[in-house]
Amino acid sequence: MWANLLWVMAGSAVGGGCRYLLSNVITEHSAGCFPWGTFVVNIAGCLLIGILFGLIERGVDISPELRALLITGFCGGFTTFSTFAHENYLLFSDSRFWIVFVYAVASFAVGLLLAHAGHALARI
Repeated sequence: MWANLLWVMAGSAVGGGCRYLLSNVITEHSAGCFPWGTFVVNIAGCLLIGILFGLIERGVDISPELRALLITGFCGGFTTFSTFAHENYLLFSDSRFWIVFVYAVASFAVGLLLAHAGHALARI
């Protein structure tokens, strides 16, 4: 258990760093008030976790340590529900109800679609 905890912590650190960098690059290059940075990292994380679980379903032998590093650690550190919730709160507080609706529905729908696509891609 303690060894896996270290793998999760290492993956979380790398995933969080990647989230920070990618989100900032996307935010700097996007206009408007839609939170593109968080949206892109969250849906990319959905695709990646779908691919990883699809590989496992396909029978690819991924050790418990590598699962802890990549799935729980990296994907968990890369994606961010708390930032998603806070951005929706800020948009709601600013009376941008239409953007809250689009952001929430698109995040769920596209995330679910990409998690499914990841599973499907890994099974090819």
